[in-house]
Amino acid sequence: MSRTRTVVKVGTSTLTYENGKINYRRIEALCKVISDLHNSGEDILLVSSGAIGVGMGKTGLSRRPEENKKKQALAAIGQCELMFMYDKLFGEYNHNVAQILLTADAVETERKRINVENTIDALLEMDIIPIINENDTVAIDELEGNKIGDNDMLSAIVARISGADRLIILTDIDGLFDSNPQTNPEARKIDRVEVINRAIFNMAEGTGSNRGTGGMVTKLYAADYATKRGTEVHIVNGNDPRVLYEVFEGKFPGTVFVRQE
Repeated sequence: MSRTRTVVKVGTSTLTYENGKINYRRIEALCKVISDLHNSGEDILLVSSGAIGVGMGKTGLSRRPEENKKKQALAAIGQCELMFMYDKLFGEYNHNVAQILLTADAVETERKRINVENTIDALLEMDIIPIINENDTVAIDELEGNKIGDNDMLSAIVARISGADRLIILTDIDGLFDSNPQTNPEARKIDRVEVINRAIFNMAEGTGSNRGTGGMVTKLYAADYATKRGTEVHIVNGNDPRVLYEVFEGKFPGTVFVRQE
């Protein structure tokens, strides 16, 4: 395989069970696959949600709280656990990781954005896997459900500033369907999207699980942003992280959104 740069985004619903507790088997499989792809010469950046979800599991909460201060507190608790877990699991495959926590001004301000770009480049040159999240403890855009602050959009922004060839969004459904597959058994998966228009947005329904903030709509906003800036986007089911191999082999297990040249 030729060397490419890929951003992999993993959501809370992929990282945790319905009760909010960590799905260790799936996360271990994800770290193993990313480590293997990294060993093959690929540049991989991981955008990971889950801090609040992990914080919920650690404190025994079953529902995401409404108050921002409680969400921020859970993010602070969960981020420690999340990075400890990634450091341990990637370390088992002889890979070091680095944590990057971003806020909106860090990517909207040119000088700060360049600093982020330089940090990412340096980490990859050092053979270190960057793990990126929005700084939920101080940023409230994502906590309030703003689509710009959602980690789906964050992954698209990271793809842009890192010059990624592709963005792979791992979620809990097989891709984009022409209607809600949870309510319509006849819903048909869309394998390839050339242009994201209003008709495509109208296909997206649902708001995601009670442990995260994003649904298909936020993923479409992210795909629209990324493809218009030259990055191919894949939305695939992350229940089995080995699906990443299929994407790298040129297959399309989910929905692929074609980059706009």
